[in-house]
Amino acid sequence: MTDRANFLAARRSRQTCPDTYLPEKLYKRTNGRCLQNGIAEEQNAKDPIAMSVGQNDSRHAARFAPALLLLALSFVINYIDRGNISVAAPLLKTELHLSASQLGILFAAFFSTYTAMQFVVGWVVDRFDANRVLAAGFLLWSMATAATGMVRGFALLLAMRFTLGIGESVAMPSGSKILACNLPEHRRGFASGAMMAALRCGNAIGTLGAGLLMARFGWRPVFITIGLASLLWLPAWAKWMPRGNRELKTALGSKPGLPTILRQRSFWGTSAGHFSANYLFYFMITWLPSYLVFERHLSMASMSAVAGLYYSVDSGSAIAAGWLQDVSIRHGYSPTLVRKSAMAVGFSLAAIAIVGCAASSHSYLPWLLTAGLGCGMTGPGLFTFPQTLAGADAVGRWYGWQNGFANFAGILGPVLTGFVVERTGNFLGAFVITAALCVAGVVAWVFVVGRVEQVRWKTRHDAEILSANAQA
Repeated sequence: MTDRANFLAARRSRQTCPDTYLPEKLYKRTNGRCLQNGIAEEQNAKDPIAMSVGQNDSRHAARFAPALLLLALSFVINYIDRGNISVAAPLLKTELHLSASQLGILFAAFFSTYTAMQFVVGWVVDRFDANRVLAAGFLLWSMATAATGMVRGFALLLAMRFTLGIGESVAMPSGSKILACNLPEHRRGFASGAMMAALRCGNAIGTLGAGLLMARFGWRPVFITIGLASLLWLPAWAKWMPRGNRELKTALGSKPGLPTILRQRSFWGTSAGHFSANYLFYFMITWLPSYLVFERHLSMASMSAVAGLYYSVDSGSAIAAGWLQDVSIRHGYSPTLVRKSAMAVGFSLAAIAIVGCAASSHSYLPWLLTAGLGCGMTGPGLFTFPQTLAGADAVGRWYGWQNGFANFAGILGPVLTGFVVERTGNFLGAFVITAALCVAGVVAWVFVVGRVEQVRWKTRHDAEILSANAQA
């Protein structure tokens, strides 16, 4: 081998901890064992270097807390803004003389641009600063929300819905990128759970809170006020957004191209699993109120209380599941075991509970809340899997395309459910289909996705080594 080949091979084979990317010196101080993302195992608890790493990790988590809170708030606002049009639909129909088909077009307009942009935004957040990409998208969707309250006529309203979809498309890929760049493996579960809980809260707040405000003040003042008031988030983000991202680099290559990502079996596993999760999520968002009113014969007030309880359980479960996963990883369990077990248990609970809810004649509420518990448990994994598998350099593209494919569930699910309910006259068939997709989610996350560790990307660096070896 040439001198250059020896140098490259040595650099590639340098010993590092694959979970935390610790330098060789610290890796050796822990007897060749990983520190579980900076937290020493019990026998190394008195090692001053290990203790220092743990203290630095805790301090960094505390410094990141304001940014995490603002990220969660942005997700709440995101889901309030996207759902306001559904709440305002009866008022819009009357004031602007819209037909049912025009309302349907307005509902679909958001998802058309939102879903299409997922396949582009992932590259954007990997190429540019995700903090600023999120801020730019937030500004765009807030202005689109405010402008919705000012426009006259169907065409301008449609244009605002298209714009809203473009602006909001940056939120999920940017959030995943920011967490991957700033948090180690054992901190991502709680943070990802908080993001998923936030978007669920946004849907509930938008449905209940915005509805009450529109009933009192009209839909236009509500859209304008929410859109303009949301802009207060931007200066707060400028002050507390994470600085000098701690991108957790590895010697596993970086910045793979999209074709390389698409060749990964685990990518298609996470995409299929995310589709299953979204189908369940959108089914409960769009059809749960109608199910409670028409199938369970609840009043509007009772329906709101039961649906709100379901969404609360769903949100609480997402945060608790993420936190428990982090604790398990800090205690030495592998991310593969922890993350996959959470998805398997969550989807299994949801599948069983959904069938039980549909089949039960009276005691449906415990089954429904158990389904919420399971649905929430699946939330953190939608973020943590791609963060770990892709690595900080490629998580934007991975998650963007994963989320793009998964969002077809938001288009297919509500339509298919409506067709099944219309043909059968009840919700049993729709519930069975949703349960079957939950079972498919178990298969995707547990058996199609490989080990939950960063993919060893083949890059130009690897090509240099191969070329050097060939010339030796």
